[in-house]
Formats: sequence, C-alpha cells, structure tokens
Amino acid sequence: MSPLEPAPIHVPDDVLDDLRRRLTATRWPLDEGNDDGHYGVRRSYLQELVEYWADGYDWRAAERAINAYEHYRVEIDGVPVHFMRRPGAGPAPTPLILSHGWPWTFWHWSKVVDPLADPAAYGGDPADAFDVIVPSLPGFGFSTPLTRPDMNFWKIADLWHELMTGVLGHRRYAAGGCDVGALVTGQLGHSYADELYGIHIGSALRLDFFEGDRAWDFTGGRPLPDDLPPAVRKRVLELERRFAVHLAAHVLAPSTLSYGLADSPVGMLAWILERWMKWSDNGGDIERVFSKDDLLTHATIYWAGGGIDTSIRTYANNNRYPWTPSHDRWPVVEAPTGITFVGYENPPGVTTSEERVANFLESDRAAWYRHVNITAHDHGGHFIPWEVPDEWVDDLRRTFRDRR
Repeated sequence: MSPLEPAPIHVPDDVLDDLRRRLTATRWPLDEGNDDGHYGVRRSYLQELVEYWADGYDWRAAERAINAYEHYRVEIDGVPVHFMRRPGAGPAPTPLILSHGWPWTFWHWSKVVDPLADPAAYGGDPADAFDVIVPSLPGFGFSTPLTRPDMNFWKIADLWHELMTGVLGHRRYAAGGCDVGALVTGQLGHSYADELYGIHIGSALRLDFFEGDRAWDFTGGRPLPDDLPPAVRKRVLELERRFAVHLAAHVLAPSTLSYGLADSPVGMLAWILERWMKWSDNGGDIERVFSKDDLLTHATIYWAGGGIDTSIRTYANNNRYPWTPSHDRWPVVEAPTGITFVGYENPPGVTTSEERVANFLESDRAAWYRHVNITAHDHGGHFIPWEVPDEWVDDLRRTFRDRR
C-alpha cells in the first residue's frame, strides 16, 4: 500500500450547493391516486425525503464516517477505480475484495468491514482476519468518470484481478460479492481460480445470465402455464413485478433513462429508491432497513460521483458483450465457493431455508460452482451485508476457514 497516496472522500461545496438548488427547484407531478404505491414511489414519501435532503441531511457527517477508512484512487487500463480499505488486525490477514451491485454503493459493505478486518474486537478468532478492499465498480460511486463505453461484469473482474495482484501486489486473495458483484466475483473464480483462496457470493447465477435476445425478461417471453399452483403463480408475478421494469429499462434504453436521472436528483432518487423499497426485506417500511440518513448517503454518493448513467449502462453491456468462457472445464467456477441465500428472494414454491438450499442443488446453476458452503436464511433481502451483516460475516468466515 505504501506507494499509493491516500485520497479521502471530499465532495466540493459547489456540488452540494448545486444539489440543494436542484432539489428546491423540483417540479412535482400530481401523483393522484397513488397513496398505495400502485404506480410507483409515492410523492408524499419522496417529497418528505427530498425536503430533508435539501435542508437537514448532513453529508459532511456521512463523509467523516466514510473517511474513518482509507481511500485510494488508481487508474487501471484507463479506468478510474476508487477503493476503500480497512487493514486486517490478526496474525495473517487474508486480502479480500468485496464487489457491490446496483443500486448499491461501496458503503453498503460498511456494516461488515470492521468485523471482517478485526474479528477479535467482535468476539471472533483473530485468525479469521481479512485485509478488506471495497472498490466502487467502474462507473459507480467515485470510480468516475468512466469513458470506456463497454464496461461489464466480466471486464470488471479483469480489472479487479489487476488491482489485487498488480497494483496491491497480492499473490493470492479472497473475493466476495452480491448482485452484479456476485457475477464479477464468480468471473474471478472462473478465470483466476488458481490465484484465489475462494469466493463467497450472495447469489449463484450462471455467468451467462445476461445472454440472449430477451435477457431483460425473466420469462423469455414464455406465458405462464395454466396449471401453476396459485401460490407459485402469485410468487412468479411478484418477482417479475419486482425486477421487470428495472431490467428492461437498463438493458434496453439506459442512455434514454439517464438524461432525466443525471439532470434531476429527485428523478435519480425516485428510480433508485424504488429498488431499495421493493428489494429489501422491510415489511412495507423502508426505514426499518435504511434510515433517511442512510438512503441519502447512498443517494449522495450516486449524485456526487456523477455516474448514474454509466452505472446503469453496465446492464446493457452485460448483454451486448456476451460472456466468453476462459476454459471449458467443469465446474465453470473452479474456486471454492460459499453462497448466502436470503428468504425475501426465495423462488416460487420455496418457503424454508432447507427448501432454498435443495432448490439450488436441484437447479442447473449448482453444477456451475465448486460450492463448499451453502447457507440460507429465513430473513433478509437483496442488500445482504447491509440487512443481515452478522449472518453474512459468519457465512463468509466459514467459506474461507482452513482455506488460507
């Protein structure tokens, strides 16, 4: 680390002043008849949040909390990369890189960084310590501006490997990830298995998940069978409604969407807030998972970094530039793999943690991974290390114990 110059996060005052001006100048739609949220994010809650963002929320306090960790900026193959680091406290900390997804920021890992880096301070074994590296994905957060138009998950994996081995000089390392970050991590375990201790992911998709003419449609255009049990049909529709708009817009027209989101912080917040509301296990109350300050810290990272357009284009590029295998061996992901599943994302017909594990093992995804540690939890939503940090830490530690 010594050759790198620390680069603490600091959003200029003029950026924050411009943000407040745009917030207070918002032209609000009527949003009549949307008290139940049937049409999307309710104006009543969004406006309450925006008013607090403009006059009450303290970004500088959040910035101080973020800067309690080390931050660095490097350039790899012309791509700007910001990463946060928490040095490990133990006899031999293992380098660990954690990859987020969308609409995540690097700060979604903040609840697990300290326990992973200093397990003894949290009642754990010092031998489980990691040297934790948390980058912003290229085009996300503070890994901006991204001028390469073709960045996708498997290209990010190549950058991460260069970051860990070339820039930071680690001979071997561990990797973890969720959402799109799980695909990045899976690709590391596919292309660079010999240089990894293993990986731990928050889902286990096939690496060709985004391929095909209808990658934006979970059904592939197929109608639902008439004989589906009512509970299964209800769950299929629930999951489709949770993800359909997001996937279709990001895969099919990211630039068109970006003009509005890059110009209006309220438009940007509404778009990502809906994902935070619908994807987290919050029981209908988002502030059970994310406080207003939490929501606005993540939103300010998106706004201040100026990367909302490049972050959502990643989806289109995952489809436009199809995944190409590095080898034809099985399992496809040869690195030892741990997996954490959470109840809020159970597929149709699955209601218990035992069924979730069995469902995976019976699927066509299981053969893709050299899985060594599969755990399912009855609770928790899409933002796993934020929503169930203790469970994530325990699961990840088990994956790497005795593999260092």
